[in-house]
Amino acid sequence: MRGRDKLLEEIDGTPLLRRQTEAALASGFPVMVALPVKGPRHDALDGLGVTIITVRDAAEGLGATLRTAALFAARHAPDRPMMVLLPDVPGVGPFDIKSVVARFEQEGGDRVVRATDDSGGPGTPLIVPPRLLGAFAQLTGDDGGRSILKNEDVLTVPLSGDRATRDLDTPEDWDNWRQDNADRR
Repeated sequence: MRGRDKLLEEIDGTPLLRRQTEAALASGFPVMVALPVKGPRHDALDGLGVTIITVRDAAEGLGATLRTAALFAARHAPDRPMMVLLPDVPGVGPFDIKSVVARFEQEGGDRVVRATDDSGGPGTPLIVPPRLLGAFAQLTGDDGGRSILKNEDVLTVPLSGDRATRDLDTPEDWDNWRQDNADRR
């Protein structure tokens, strides 16, 4: 992002991290946000009433974030699933989250459920059943759980277009996304 924080980029005057956290809160479930040590990202969540857990080794990659979240979930709610909602995928909204949760509950709550894009590409949100929290608690590097999910029969929930997979990692990604969304208004 050339020095900018993609999670603090604003959409309609709201930082992306706050916007996506509010979408998660609209699901009605408890929300925890895994963030590096205290800083502006924490400030963006002021007043939302979410649990913030600190990822001390965040520079390691997504595996460290998921590991920290899974360890926290296993300690505090070992019989509950963990949803992974990547905050740099702004197309995902409350309805999408509820759709993934509904599919997880319909299937009995023991299978991985994941949103996909139109082409079937794996995206976010992803629901991890409690039986996999221990495996996620062992992740390292930037794996993101691929090594665990390859052995699972993952149920999918297709979301239209690229809502589940379009992440915004560069200024150009942001410019393109903003242009695409301006065209839809």
